[in-house]
Amino acid sequence: MAGRAPIPNKSSALISMIADEDTVTGFLLAGVGNVDLRRKTNYLIVDSKTTVKAIEDAFKEFTTKEDIAIVLISQYVANMIRFLVDSYNKPVPAILEIPSKDHPYDPTHDSVLSRVKYLFSAESVASGRR
Repeated sequence: MAGRAPIPNKSSALISMIADEDTVTGFLLAGVGNVDLRRKTNYLIVDSKTTVKAIEDAFKEFTTKEDIAIVLISQYVANMIRFLVDSYNKPVPAILEIPSKDHPYDPTHDSVLSRVKYLFSAESVASGRR
């Protein structure tokens, strides 16, 4: 039984990553990495040779897998597929945009923050506060 992979359940969920090599390596060293029986990983390392289609495919795969709870994506990579990130509206897996070493974080491009701002502005208008 020692050679068998554990069966995922509701209490065991993964974090997936779409980011540059340094960011992914840091999270892999922290224990985030996973390889399933089909040799599929829960991360995509993005470099200058990575196509936008490969990023889109990884994003679609990670957001449809049932064992993924959070998708961490570097903000500059999210900007490459902004239409997919902005159109994603499910609560699980949650999409979190993170900074990378070479690209600083810009809160004006973060889809989560823009949704929060919209919700708070709608609440303040509805309640009569400004």
